[in-house]
Formats: sequence, C-alpha cells, structure tokens
Amino acid sequence: MSKSRRRLSEGWMRVGTRFLPFADAATPELPLGRLLRLSLFQVSVGMAVVLLIGTLNRVMIVELGVPAWLVAGMIALPLAFAPCRAIVGYRSDSHVSLLGWKRVPYLWFGTLLQFAGFAIMPFALIVLSGDTHGPVVYGEIGAAIAFLLVGAGLHTVQTVGLALATDLAPREAQPRVVALLCAMLLVGMVACGVLFGALLTPFSEFRLIQVVQGAALATMLLNGAALWKQEPRDAARTTARAQPGLMVSLQTLIGAGAAPGGRRIRGLVALGLGTIAFSMQDILLEPYGGQILHLTVGATTALTALLASGGIAGFALAARRLARGANAYRVAAAGTLVGTVAFAAVIFAAPLSSVALFAVGVTLIGFGGGLFGHSTLTVAMAMAPRGQIGLALGLWGAVQASAAGCAVAAGGLVRDAVGLLATRGMLGSALTDPQVGYSVVYHTEIALLFATLIAIGPLVRTHRAAATPALSPVSAR
Repeated sequence: MSKSRRRLSEGWMRVGTRFLPFADAATPELPLGRLLRLSLFQVSVGMAVVLLIGTLNRVMIVELGVPAWLVAGMIALPLAFAPCRAIVGYRSDSHVSLLGWKRVPYLWFGTLLQFAGFAIMPFALIVLSGDTHGPVVYGEIGAAIAFLLVGAGLHTVQTVGLALATDLAPREAQPRVVALLCAMLLVGMVACGVLFGALLTPFSEFRLIQVVQGAALATMLLNGAALWKQEPRDAARTTARAQPGLMVSLQTLIGAGAAPGGRRIRGLVALGLGTIAFSMQDILLEPYGGQILHLTVGATTALTALLASGGIAGFALAARRLARGANAYRVAAAGTLVGTVAFAAVIFAAPLSSVALFAVGVTLIGFGGGLFGHSTLTVAMAMAPRGQIGLALGLWGAVQASAAGCAVAAGGLVRDAVGLLATRGMLGSALTDPQVGYSVVYHTEIALLFATLIAIGPLVRTHRAAATPALSPVSAR
C-alpha cells in the first residue's frame, strides 16, 4: 500500500471512531462485513414493528373503522409470548442439536413464525375491508392470529439473534456489538417507515395487501442472509450436558456480580416503568396525527421514521457517553427527562395545530427512548455470567416486551374510554374534543416517567462508585 493510501485509510479509521459510535464494534473474530450481515435480522424485526404498530394500526383504526381498544388488544397479543423470551434465551444457551448448532434452530423457526403471520394478514384485511360476504369477526380473529404469530416470531428472532452476536464477539466487545444491532433495528424502522409511506401514497387496500406480502418475502430473505454461515458447528453440542434449572439460573443471574440482588430487582422495575412510559403511545401517535392533525396515511407512516431517527441519535449518544465511562443509570435518567419534554410537545401540538411541533415531539420521544433503552441494555449485559448471555438478554427482553405489551393495551383502552366520556359530555363542557382521550394517555406517560426517575434515583447514587467496574465491557477499547 502506498504512503498516501495508508494515510487515507488511517484518516478514515479515525473519523469513523470519532463520528460513528459503533465503528469499533467490529473485531478480528467478527469483522464489520459479517457483523452487518448478521444485523439484517434486526432490520426484519424493525420492518415488522413498523408494519404492526405503525401502518396497520392506523389503517385498522381510521380507514377500516376497527375500535382502538380491539386494535390495541391485537398489538398487545404478543405479550402472551413476551415472558417466554427468558425461556427461549435459557434454552438456546445449551441447546442440543445433531448439527452442532444452538442458536440457528431458534432463529429459523422464529423466522417461519414471522412469515406465517404476514401470510395470514392479507386475508384478514380483505375481510375487515368489507369486500367479502363473510362476518367481519372472521377478519378480526385472523388479524389477531397474524399479530400473535408475527410477535412470537420477532421475539424469538431478536432474543436469540442478539445472543448469537455476543457468542461470536469477544467478551469485551459484546456490549458494543449488541448496541450496534439495536441501532440497526432503528435503521430498519427508519428505512421501512419511509418506504411504506411512499408505497402507500395514495392509499388503497389492495396496495396495503401487496406491502404485507412483500414484507413476508423480505423477512425470509433478510433472516436467511443474516443466518448464512454465522454460527460454527460444534460437535460438543450434539450431546446433552447437565445444567441448572431455569429458576436456579434466574436466581444466580439476579444475584450475580457486585450489585446486591435488591438493586438488580429495582433496576428491572425501573426498566418496566420506563418502557411503559415510552410505549403507551405506540399505537396512538399515527391515529393522533390522522384524526387530530388530519395527516395522510403516508405522512403518519413517516412519523415512525422520525421516531426511529430520534432513537438512533439516542443510541449513538448513549454509546458515546458509556464508552467514556458514564454511569448507565444516569444516562437512562437523562432519557426519561427528554421524554417528559417530548410528550409535552405532542400534547401542545393539537391546540396549536402545529405539525412541526408534533414532529419534534415524536423525534424526541425516540431520542429519549434510545438513551433509556441503550443504558438498560448495557446494565443487562454487564450482569450476565459467562455462558448465560442468552438468559440475560431474554430476561431483559421479557421485562421490556411485557411492559410494552401492557402499555400498548392500556393506551388503547384509556384513549377509547376517556374519549367516549368526553364526546358524551360526561367530563364537562370544556372537555368534549376528540383529542382529550389522547391527551390523558400522554399525561399519564409523563407521570410514569417521573415514577421511573424515582426508581432510578437510588441506583445512580449507590452505583456511582461502582459504575465503572460494573460496566467495564462497554468502555474497553
């Protein structure tokens, strides 16, 4: 290599480390090209999230007239599978396979579940649209089954995919690798949000069905490419070995490390509260934009891209701060504070009729959620004993997904209940506007963010001296 080319290469490496917070996630054991190919499973998960929580929920509520509480219940159906993430992670840690794999079987069957859900969804949409003579309830049942299958598949794929990435990366690089994969989830949400918004302008039921069918095919292609020649076959995995039971492993995990078990439990409580606070609006932002601010389907779908863009920025900033030894709980607290400002902006967007303020609020919600999510994930990574990374990620995912599912269901129920009372004048003459139901949900989220700060506060104080050793994998270079 010539001197000029060598200088140019060194210069780009310095630029990447400085301005791209995940540029140092690659290692000799897991080169950047292979890591980015593995991250394609997160793109498929992001695509599913945009389609379920973004596009389909708005279309079902606004265009197809399905009650918001029913749509919220459908989106929350994967909650039934969310606690199983810990079990899936635990089982994949020591799976016995005649082919010598422990992660690939779970990833593959999770992909098939996602594909099956997307394959059923178009038929449910046809019935819900009224283009058939069959009862609408069949469409509602079909949509619920489709949501459940997609949710079960993406929970399985995400849990085991993150565990596979940490298996392939050296211990000191594992938190940075997982952070990169989570950022790729948001990249997938941004790309799919923009793509779906363009494909659905102008909107038609037939075009929506084509988009869902394309998502089914893309899921198989993306996850297949992500899995190809990633996990090495190990002959030792073809025979069963004695291992502690699930409950024993959970007790060891929660009580492991320098932090007392009580503080670990408090951290999980803070994770649950914060996730609920950031997730109650998941199925409401797009209907809010459509019903209150009169945005088109394409414009409201693009909101998901703004939300994910803010999340990427939050992940990037959190990665930079944690790499410099910042306290993860302090970064998570900063994310909750950003969230309070974000929800206030969304609330004031309606009386001011300001689409720009609404867009700023949506972006800040993603930014605060990115700060909070990256920090809590870092804590989960730090507390994982060797050989139990799947269980640790599964436990984090189980708490996070269960809280998100409860939040989505509660958000739809509160919006419908309060909206009904408001339109009937039972809340007084000053509270009869359709936005009242949405506003109550957003105010509730602000209150939950303050409750999250209360839960995090003692963790910041007591963890101040021990934060750097406990999170040393993040700051290792």
